[in-house]
Amino acid sequence: MTLNDSMSVRDLSLSIEGQPILKQINLEFPKNDITCIIGPSGCGKSTLLKCLNRLTDNMDNVSTSGGVYVGEQNILTAKEAELLELRRRIGLIPQRPCPLPMSIYDNVAYGCRIHGLHSRRREMNETVEKYLTAVGLWDEVKDRLHKSAARLSIGQQQRLCLARSLAVEPDFILADEATSALDPISSKTVEDLFVQLKKDYTIIMVTHTLSQAQRIADHVVFIYLGEVIESGDAKQFFSSPEKELTRKYLSGSFS
Repeated sequence: MTLNDSMSVRDLSLSIEGQPILKQINLEFPKNDITCIIGPSGCGKSTLLKCLNRLTDNMDNVSTSGGVYVGEQNILTAKEAELLELRRRIGLIPQRPCPLPMSIYDNVAYGCRIHGLHSRRREMNETVEKYLTAVGLWDEVKDRLHKSAARLSIGQQQRLCLARSLAVEPDFILADEATSALDPISSKTVEDLFVQLKKDYTIIMVTHTLSQAQRIADHVVFIYLGEVIESGDAKQFFSSPEKELTRKYLSGSFS
């Protein structure tokens, strides 16, 4: 894998206990764009996202075929020894903030230590400041870096989780409804961060909020019952969708 790799999904199918969840998914995720994956609850959005960095390994009775490719490497068949590096390159922002039970500083430094990055204290200090600044959190926490991250607000915790993911220098950021637990102001802050960050990262996010996708997406994927119904440029997608099912979903007449 190289730094200029793109991500794609080819003929990906997934079932759990024999029940099909994803069916013959084929997608290309444009580099340095925000791709929003939309669709009704239970359609397979989050399962698809989990496939993109092998979190499906933690699920029981799962079978998959096809592949998820970073460059030409199928990450679904990557050996265990390659997974640590793979997951460094593909960061995940969960639906609910999950700060580690340690200080603000150590939350950001944690992944760097696991991956052997920035081992010198000065380098680590610079990294912590750099990525807390990148997510707009440095000025809010610089005087309490060694206090528990649990004391932060929910919105601050989510930005801290983002800083933790960025600190290991990934190429891709996955976000699973990353603003759904936040108040409107915090949600707007995170959305703005994603828009700023796409110049350096490829961002793939699941959202159940159409207005959010309209605000920030460059590319949209609409999934229904485990199948990709339509995907493409966000402006085109929202202004003149090609498929009748897409038009019904966007108009709210979907049933």
